[in-house]
Amino acid sequence: MRLHSYWRSSAAYRVRIALALKGCEAAVVTHDLRADEQRAPGYLNLNPQGLVPALESDDGAVLTQSLAILEWLEERYPAPPLLPQDAGDRAQVRAMVALIACDMHPLNNLRVLRYLRHQLGADQAAVSAWIGHWIAQGFAALEVLVARHSRGFAWGDAPSLADCCLVPQVYSAQRYAVDLAPYPRIVAVAGHCAGHPAFRAAHPLAQPDADPDA
Repeated sequence: MRLHSYWRSSAAYRVRIALALKGCEAAVVTHDLRADEQRAPGYLNLNPQGLVPALESDDGAVLTQSLAILEWLEERYPAPPLLPQDAGDRAQVRAMVALIACDMHPLNNLRVLRYLRHQLGADQAAVSAWIGHWIAQGFAALEVLVARHSRGFAWGDAPSLADCCLVPQVYSAQRYAVDLAPYPRIVAVAGHCAGHPAFRAAHPLAQPDADPDA
């Protein structure tokens, strides 16, 4: 398999975590989003949306959209499971995933922040306020769900797809200096995950294109 990635992409980060948890090896192909490398014709031919991640499977299929990739990995490589066995419990995990990946992350990714700055003329203070507002709204709800369901990880006592999404969102919040003090259970889960080898392997600073000075 080949994973098209960028070290600081939250969407690629969540797929890297799932691959590591499943014990799947994937060659990493990097695209610097700051230089718009994801808009190169060759990559657009692979993924017409021009976003990362994209996963080229061993059978030649090209998978895009991180949540679709996560679900594919769960179906293709069922052990260890990243969704609970009970249908209701799976729905709870998927709700946590959607809260992060659909309601929070899209509002503070690079292309949205660029639009705020360059098309709408927002200064850095306004951009920072925008980021903090949407992360706070999402984490306020997620904190309640984690409190209900966590036994170390976001849902239960083993990693799930919820952790694959939560950890990158916490990393993003820290990067933008969002105050996480109101969300102690989220912070505790992220800290618990940080000790797991799969999460360490997927961390942005462990990637081949990592730029610690960026």
